[in-house]
Amino acid sequence: MSERGRGDNNTGRTEVGTRRAQNEYIMEGSGAVMGRVLRYFLPVWKLFVAGVLLAMILNVSQIIRPYIIKVVIDNYLGVGRFDFRAIALLAFSYFAAIIISGTVSYIEAQINAYRGRLIVHRIRTELFDHVQSMTMTFFDNNASGSLLTRIINDVESLNQFYSSIVVHLVQDIVLIIGVVGTMLSLSPKLTLTSALIVPPVSLFLIWYRRAARANYIQIKAKLSQVNAYLAENINGMRLVQIFNRQKEKFDLFHQLGKEYYDFGFKEIWLNSLGHPFMNMLNNLTATLFIIAFSRDIELGALEVGTLYAFISYIQQIFNPISSLASEFNSIQSAFVSAERIFSIMDNHSDLEDLDAGEVIDECQGRIEFKNVWFAYVEDNWVLKDVSFVIEPGQTVGFVGATGSGKSTIISLIARFYTVQKGEILLDGKNVNELNLTSLRRNIAVVMQDVFLFSGDISSNIRLNNTNITDEEIVTATKLIGADRFVESLPDHYQHPVMERGATFSAGQRQLISFARAMAFQPKVLVLDEATASIDTETELLIQDAMRAASKDRTTLIIAHRLSTIREADQIIVLSLGVIIEKGTHDELIASGGRYAELYKLA
Repeated sequence: MSERGRGDNNTGRTEVGTRRAQNEYIMEGSGAVMGRVLRYFLPVWKLFVAGVLLAMILNVSQIIRPYIIKVVIDNYLGVGRFDFRAIALLAFSYFAAIIISGTVSYIEAQINAYRGRLIVHRIRTELFDHVQSMTMTFFDNNASGSLLTRIINDVESLNQFYSSIVVHLVQDIVLIIGVVGTMLSLSPKLTLTSALIVPPVSLFLIWYRRAARANYIQIKAKLSQVNAYLAENINGMRLVQIFNRQKEKFDLFHQLGKEYYDFGFKEIWLNSLGHPFMNMLNNLTATLFIIAFSRDIELGALEVGTLYAFISYIQQIFNPISSLASEFNSIQSAFVSAERIFSIMDNHSDLEDLDAGEVIDECQGRIEFKNVWFAYVEDNWVLKDVSFVIEPGQTVGFVGATGSGKSTIISLIARFYTVQKGEILLDGKNVNELNLTSLRRNIAVVMQDVFLFSGDISSNIRLNNTNITDEEIVTATKLIGADRFVESLPDHYQHPVMERGATFSAGQRQLISFARAMAFQPKVLVLDEATASIDTETELLIQDAMRAASKDRTTLIIAHRLSTIREADQIIVLSLGVIIEKGTHDELIASGGRYAELYKLA
């Protein structure tokens, strides 16, 4: 919409403010965020419990294996006692523990993956539904690439958290408790000595968590910028190539990519540091144990099997701690992503309530603006004290230069924005008090810049409205004269439509858009400079069709070509958000005002 350009100077400042608010949100309320993240387990609690129970079986199989070896060494081999039957039974038990561990591990992985996908699907669906219900102001202030990052990348970052990390965290905690309990039962002295490793491990994990979290916040923010820049430039590639700006655009993208690369490299560095450091502590502890307690073995105060079991249990304790360190990046990624997702889902100020308000039973199509003032940004008024009445069934044209407020009037009728002063009435009722779904069901808009979805022609006309039959689609296309074009295609109404209708001409896309509007049978039809991008022959075809389409429905035409509104019941001329003339074509020509000047120049 052309007059929205008047607020474009403020767009960058608004986006910066939005990002700053989101970053502040991310840095606060981590405990509350954790609670919300964990609540998504509730609908799948049975799968979670099953995963935890299987994890407990894995723990038992891990703890019992070093103990079996300890018994073999201390009770048999270490004392020169060779009981083949007993040793074979212990060996079989050891092998059985390995088999059970492998089988249970496979089943657990399948259950965890299934649970994670269910939760991630639910979150992504909820987020998409929430975004669909936001006002146009929200989309004005948030780049499409940034929203895509939230819905795709950030939600996907939660998958590993829900599929494995939480269950493994419970498993590791219980494993540590079980191992420590077993160690205490074998030797309290050795257990207390093992506790000396806790301080250095704790300090490392605290530092690692802070560093990983700070880096991940930067990674997510930078990825949003990269996606936003990429989406914008792909959509505007025709313009980039026309003006030969490929090198300049490449340089900017290269700079963004380099910044993202730097943060990603730091992530790799942090990820690579955790496991080797923990592995070094593990082996150092085992070495010190051998040195410190070899004398006790010589004196008979400590059995060889017990020392072996302790070294194995220390490794078992280090394994979950080491995994936790190496997975901290995944944990931080999940929580940073969750915070970014919730910053969108908690935005209710820009949320449309599609169910509230009075439902329109039967729309007549009478529209009235009463002293309407509106601004996209603060007091930068786009409309100033605008008043007019359109009776049911009338055709009214809006004329004015770019930025005069024409398209804004259309947005306000459909309540994409809310006026700051005055009121807009439909059939005598304030549009702010009407049910949004029923309001927009009675309004169809044909834009100059037609948007077509990937699919086929039929789906682009129907827009998933199953109430519109194939016969009604054919009738709508015949009404506006698009049937000849559609029937000439190989697959007719099932002919594939590429992204944004790239394989169709501007006129063909416009015809599909007109057919779409007619198929929904609105009481208010809006043409927002809808004939500006089509050739004269197609325009004449559409003008003939629109005479029939306008029958028994209120029609608003934002005119680029004044020839399209010569027969209008009323023409409203705007300048800088103010109505300066009203009347029929003949009346305005006779008055010799601004409209007459524009008509002479056309």
